[in-house]
Amino acid sequence: MKSDLYRHVITSTVLFIFFCTQLSWAQSNLKEGNNNFARYTKSGDMKDLLEARKFADLGYKERRDSAAYNNTLLRGLVYGSLAVADSNRTQKYDKDPIDEAEFMLSRLNDEQLNYENEAQINYLKKRLAEAYLIRANRALTNNNYEEAYNLFGKVNEYNSTPNTRHNLALLSERLDRPDDAIKLYNDFIQNKSSAKPSYILTLAKIHLNKGDNNAAQNVLLKGREYFPTNKDILFALLNLYAGNGAYDAVVALADEAIAMEPESVNLNYLIGYAYEVTGDREKAESYYKRTLELDPDDYNSNYELGLLYLRDFVKDASNLEKQYEAQQYLLKANEIDPNAVNALKSLAVLFDKSGNGVQLERVNSQLNQIDMN
Repeated sequence: MKSDLYRHVITSTVLFIFFCTQLSWAQSNLKEGNNNFARYTKSGDMKDLLEARKFADLGYKERRDSAAYNNTLLRGLVYGSLAVADSNRTQKYDKDPIDEAEFMLSRLNDEQLNYENEAQINYLKKRLAEAYLIRANRALTNNNYEEAYNLFGKVNEYNSTPNTRHNLALLSERLDRPDDAIKLYNDFIQNKSSAKPSYILTLAKIHLNKGDNNAAQNVLLKGREYFPTNKDILFALLNLYAGNGAYDAVVALADEAIAMEPESVNLNYLIGYAYEVTGDREKAESYYKRTLELDPDDYNSNYELGLLYLRDFVKDASNLEKQYEAQQYLLKANEIDPNAVNALKSLAVLFDKSGNGVQLERVNSQLNQIDMN
């Protein structure tokens, strides 16, 4: 009986000593791993990181070790760092460092300990983001846009930055995912601090491509609030108004636009046409003439001026001055573009009203030839 008790005491003592020894080794591995990893964060020396890996691996062999929060955290930090430092995978791995680090991160589920180790966890997430960024940029270099999009999504998951979100927006456009691009750009323009004129213009263009003119207009108007002196946004809004036939809105912006681009042929013509449509003949005439000062061979302004004077002549056939002016500008338009039907038809009206049969026959013959073709 005493011998059995003695053996039991001896066995228990041995097991206790063995357990303590194992615990000491595990604690030693964790301590050495943390020390080497701390040295690596200061030195950036790969040797320190590989030493940290060695101890992190030794401290993660036993099942009870893998359940320990600190062991898991260290291993995540080490392999997250290896995913970046050894981006070309010169070391041997059973599992890719990114996958290993993500798995370790997924096991850090203790909210209190996570709070206490928030800085280290953020460090790990940033390393994962950086590792995925390396892969994403490589995919871009190889024109693998779908892969790049997915990888930038992982970057954004771990460390969302404006640059990453912009890359996702650009890739969404390239991959013809307008809804994704719209969401990303909308996030940018919610605040002036994160908005850029290029984001405003791109988002407006995406809405226009989808046929949503109202959404495009709202984006451009917000852009005007944020960047009131930006010429590109103003001109995009002018073109949108013109395309929608909102010429009163074009007129409202006329002075501001001309101040920015006084020598623009297209802008002067557009404003002239807007004034004509909204009933201000005097300003329309003035802008058409200004356009022709800049470019005498501008077809549109020659035609529109000729049309203005033709209307005057039709109202008063005795007004030879208007007849001459209409003929001058319409013939110039016909010279610039001999096959322009609208100029030919206007000339036909002019020559018919003035009784110029020879010219009327010429114009009608040209119109017939165009119809035959």
